[in-house]
Amino acid sequence: MKIILSSSLFFLLLYPSFSLNDFVKYSQPLPSSTLEIDMTPVHGGKFIMGDDSFDALKHEIEVSSFWISTYEISWDVYTLFMERNIDELPSSFKKGSEVFIDVDGVSSATTPYMEMSFGMGTNGYPAINMTQFAASKFCEWLSSITGNYYRLPTEAEWEYACKAGSNSYYYFGDDTSKLGEYAWYSDNSDESYHRIGTKKPNALGLYDMHGNVSEWTIDTYSVDKYKNRNTLKNPFYITKNKYPKVIRGGSWNDDATRLKSSRRDLSTKELQKRDPQIPKSKWWNTDAPYIGFRIVRPLSTPEDDVKNLFWNY
Repeated sequence: MKIILSSSLFFLLLYPSFSLNDFVKYSQPLPSSTLEIDMTPVHGGKFIMGDDSFDALKHEIEVSSFWISTYEISWDVYTLFMERNIDELPSSFKKGSEVFIDVDGVSSATTPYMEMSFGMGTNGYPAINMTQFAASKFCEWLSSITGNYYRLPTEAEWEYACKAGSNSYYYFGDDTSKLGEYAWYSDNSDESYHRIGTKKPNALGLYDMHGNVSEWTIDTYSVDKYKNRNTLKNPFYITKNKYPKVIRGGSWNDDATRLKSSRRDLSTKELQKRDPQIPKSKWWNTDAPYIGFRIVRPLSTPEDDVKNLFWNY
């Protein structure tokens, strides 16, 4: 049981002691499709989160076990959510027992009025330019069609998975001369993202945790909440505010310092600077060709109010 307090939300969260028998790698099939999402298990534990920077002071955190997608979510998969052609499940598809919601009740992303890959590639490339809200609704949609509970990672989970047991600036060490072996970033990207999984993975087998595209987390960005946490197990901080949200990992457009495991970046209104709509789109950013996401599935499935919290804030 945890009490989460924020400037706009106050919740009592219950985590039941439900667990799965086989905590191993698996591939989540998508109904009526040949596509799958590879999921990697991350055994829970304690780690030193943060670094010596102003907004990410070191402190010990504990996270529970979860799966995380091996790769960043690709355009191939995200397009299924946009088009919603696989919502009607074939009778042969076996759903999990963690989520029971009607797929028709999940909001669908609007069709973008411009080509959102910006010509950098779609087949096998990371999806970009979606808002954090859209990424969360993708998770709700995926949960509804599979019956397994998926959501965005907390920034604590994201950093724990990225570090993979390391205490260095990057999961391979502190030597930036090796960064090009593991990441697409400003020095080697040729001003574009690249196909997912083409660099070396970290010790857990996760690809592109550094670079390629930055990744949404569920957390609202706050220096004060980060530095003065009263919850050191499975912490997160969520508010209804659209900005600022925490972005992790750095991208093809960033230098080496922004790719560090503990680096915290934040979203701003500038991500929709060229959006002519009033109000601005809930679904698309016009100026975020460097932000995508990956997903997690906790080993212990939370109560419905917690599921909805992650999907709808």
